[in-house]
Amino acid sequence: MNEGAANTLAKQWQQPITEFMAYLHYERQYSPHTVRQYQTQLQLAAYFFAEHCHDWFSVSSEQVRRFSMHLRSKQYNPRSINLKLSCIRSLYKFLKTKHTENPQLHNPAAGQKGPKFQKPLPKNLDVDQMLQLLEIDADDALAVRDKAMMELMYSSGLRVSELVNTNLHDIREGEIRVLGKGSKERVIPVGKKALEAIDTWLKFRPLFAHDEELALFVSKRKTRISVRHVRARMKEWGIKQGISANVHPHKLRHSFASHLLESSGDLRAIQEMLGHSSLSATQVYTHVDFQHLAKVYDQAHPRARQKK
Repeated sequence: MNEGAANTLAKQWQQPITEFMAYLHYERQYSPHTVRQYQTQLQLAAYFFAEHCHDWFSVSSEQVRRFSMHLRSKQYNPRSINLKLSCIRSLYKFLKTKHTENPQLHNPAAGQKGPKFQKPLPKNLDVDQMLQLLEIDADDALAVRDKAMMELMYSSGLRVSELVNTNLHDIREGEIRVLGKGSKERVIPVGKKALEAIDTWLKFRPLFAHDEELALFVSKRKTRISVRHVRARMKEWGIKQGISANVHPHKLRHSFASHLLESSGDLRAIQEMLGHSSLSATQVYTHVDFQHLAKVYDQAHPRARQKK
């Protein structure tokens, strides 16, 4: 099972994948990177199933179980196996909505559990490290741009895809309008330092952007900056500023959430600003300090304090 072989898939296997990719890209507004990830995983799974089945509609739960066992025998790590099973489940959910005339269509991956694994908790920079990172001498236009990008990410907890997709008109009156995962729109406050950094960048931006360009952040190519470029620049600044930990966009988003939680204890508000669909996702994401939350509860809840 390899990526080269997956390219020879017959139409009955490739066509549903292609339609699903279009759905993820155009309707769900998933990033190109995520869409490619889905495509790669599903093509590899289809190549395995094609040895035993005619098409996606003839795959059984037993075949999915065998696929999972095959991956284990090839020593795929638990995270990779769970990712592949998740992609298969998602494809079948899409097929069920597309083929409503076939009520018997089942999801053979439903209930199929991959091996358990410990999710590593994301690490954040502490407040002093963030101040050190953002203490940039704006001696050139690119440094000004990079400082503005990092200030905005830390100020508002943006995903890197949301940062690069931000347009000039998305920031108004101290707020930024963001189109997140699943085309969900949210409005987030932007801090004073970030607004100041963006104002400084806007003075240099005409040197890099064409008149018709809408993107807030652009590269020397005079086009919207890419996710890869943002990651590379942040890593470079982490080294320049003497940060011991690897600096990347997700770490700034996580630092935003962690520092805000430590100060406010308001998990629900942080969930809204991060754009998480469930509160449990926010709890994991922010390393919820349950001792801190317990303290807030004891101080605030009318039933928490009991007379002895």
